[in-house]
Amino acid sequence: MTGRIKAPTGRYGGKSAEERQAERRRRFLDAALRLFGGGPGYRGTTVAALSEAAGLSTRQFYEEFRALEDVLAALHLEVNAWAEEATLTAVAGARHLPLAERATAIFRAYAANVTADPRRIRITFVEIIGVSPRLEEQRLARRARWVELVCAEVASAVARGEAAPRDYRIAVTAFIGSVNGLLHDWSAGWVDATLDEVVDELVRILLGILQPRDARLAGA
Repeated sequence: MTGRIKAPTGRYGGKSAEERQAERRRRFLDAALRLFGGGPGYRGTTVAALSEAAGLSTRQFYEEFRALEDVLAALHLEVNAWAEEATLTAVAGARHLPLAERATAIFRAYAANVTADPRRIRITFVEIIGVSPRLEEQRLARRARWVELVCAEVASAVARGEAAPRDYRIAVTAFIGSVNGLLHDWSAGWVDATLDEVVDELVRILLGILQPRDARLAGA
């Protein structure tokens, strides 16, 4: 298949062509979350199986996507966008808090979102791995975006005198790997702890990286 089939135009059933297309795309993505994230996984799913799960035809699939990889790519970005939105909302609401409380509020919001549905964790940390060079590039680019977000918060802590000034990029990159790995293992049942305990441990790791000038800045 060299390109997508052109979608019809005009109104049908009270919906525009754009509305119908958006609805079809949503149904394919919802079905992909069920199959890629909870069922046979991306590698065990076919276009026919995904179309059937969405209640649509394979012809309609190719009106929206070129291949299953495009669905996984879109779903991976969407799951990350949901988590980023929750995180940025927490960042905005925690600006007045001291460092330890601020970090806890932010990571609690992120962890709550990404673990709310175990299928999201599987999409983000499992199914996306090793699919293709294109998706590996997307995965690393998305991780880099998270690194930038945390680095921005670290810079804010430095500006407030809550952290020692230095280049934190390598440390933050390592920290993001710890976040991803620990949340995946917790979701898989390999870590015997509550989610709050996991978040508290991640916050302690981050505070240790920041090396506050005064231990009181990190809180009790």
